[in-house]
Amino acid sequence: MTITQAARALRAGKISSVELTEDSLAQIQMRNPELNAYLTVTHSQAREAAVRADRELAAGNDRGPLHGIPIALKDVFCTEGIRTTCGSLLFENHVPAYNSAVTDCLAEAGTVLTGKTGLHELAYGITSNNPHFGTIRNPHDPTRIPGGSSGGSAAAVASGMVPAAMGSDTGGSIRIPASFCGLVGLKPTSGRVSRFGVMPLDFSLDHMGPLTRTVRDAALMLQAIAGYDRRDDTSSHQAVGSYLPPESPNIQSLRIGRPTNFYFDRLEPEVRQAVDRAFQVAESLGAHIVPIEVPDITAINVVARVILMSEAAALLEPYLHQREKFGPDVLALFDQGRALAAIDYINAQRLRRLIQQDYAKVWQHIDVLFTPTSPICAPKIGQIDVVIEGTAQDVRMASTCFVRAFNLLGWPALSLPLPSASLPIGLQIVAQPFEETRILNVAAALEECWPETSLKSKAYLPILEFS
Repeated sequence: MTITQAARALRAGKISSVELTEDSLAQIQMRNPELNAYLTVTHSQAREAAVRADRELAAGNDRGPLHGIPIALKDVFCTEGIRTTCGSLLFENHVPAYNSAVTDCLAEAGTVLTGKTGLHELAYGITSNNPHFGTIRNPHDPTRIPGGSSGGSAAAVASGMVPAAMGSDTGGSIRIPASFCGLVGLKPTSGRVSRFGVMPLDFSLDHMGPLTRTVRDAALMLQAIAGYDRRDDTSSHQAVGSYLPPESPNIQSLRIGRPTNFYFDRLEPEVRQAVDRAFQVAESLGAHIVPIEVPDITAINVVARVILMSEAAALLEPYLHQREKFGPDVLALFDQGRALAAIDYINAQRLRRLIQQDYAKVWQHIDVLFTPTSPICAPKIGQIDVVIEGTAQDVRMASTCFVRAFNLLGWPALSLPLPSASLPIGLQIVAQPFEETRILNVAAALEECWPETSLKSKAYLPILEFS
């Protein structure tokens, strides 16, 4: 059951928040031992919140479509009185005395928090193979990674434990798990969602957003968390509009950019076929496909990595003497960041501004940009390299190469699951800053064209529904 379906059932009296929550907790009890999606399950708090939601709805105090809906938070969002670890031994027993802005927004919307989901250590990686809290597994094939760093949130939603979960995205950490687990994953514009109270990885690349089963559910989540927050100095005053797509989204005459360089140079065959089909469907709906050359993405990825490694190392500098508390993969990244010269970081920031100016010119020719979210499907757990069209590539580099640029640019981007006969595949939809409404409308128009059975085929593990 999606958020939209559950919200209607709640208001029709066909189900209660208590029943939804008990089903969610039952799914967690059944599936979490295998998938390891949750680090902390908030049984008693969830049950109390569900009773409160039912009482409020019965009294006519309707907080909106998320009222009474079970959700989960990636374990980087501070929760008052509830452990928040960031997937690290450094914060294994950290219990915040306050909530993040997102936590408060979702509580105000009436959601029921079922717990905190696992992640790649310190949100710094794409496998979610955490050396301290265990390996998180992909519900579609438990021998494969769910993506990262928001792997626990993706696994929780894709397995039917909850209909929605929050993630964070510094270099693809929402969109990669969405692509690998067959979900909608939205990284909003930089400054659209407050970062206050989120344990950071990077000063200037972090973004907060939802992972959901459908586009409309992602829109409902964004509606609840978007807006200015004076406690976050990167927060935007840009007005928040209505994000929910209309019943029949129209993309006729929309100009959709198809990159002629980089993004289609090397793809797994099934990814290429699925994305090509998405372009065909968009064209059948009246959109215009516009071939366009994008700026040098290889250079953009280098600049983004320099900034990330430098800023992440600066943030964790007070803890880096406790080397025994770090996993080897993230420790190596922090050491690389410490070794970078200040001149490299400064030049990377200068190039960032030039790239933003150069890349912004693409909007003179197109309205949205389509790319694959990742050139590959979910790799096996422990897999180091992947072979794409005869060329071996590092799994981390291959997974992030199409998504990282839009953290550097700060633009909104969404991963939409595509019909596939095997493992999940994602289409990345990108637009200008603060055009989340356009992205969601386009994604909803495409989503309506997919045969329902194609996303729930026998090639996938069954996604358990709330009863």
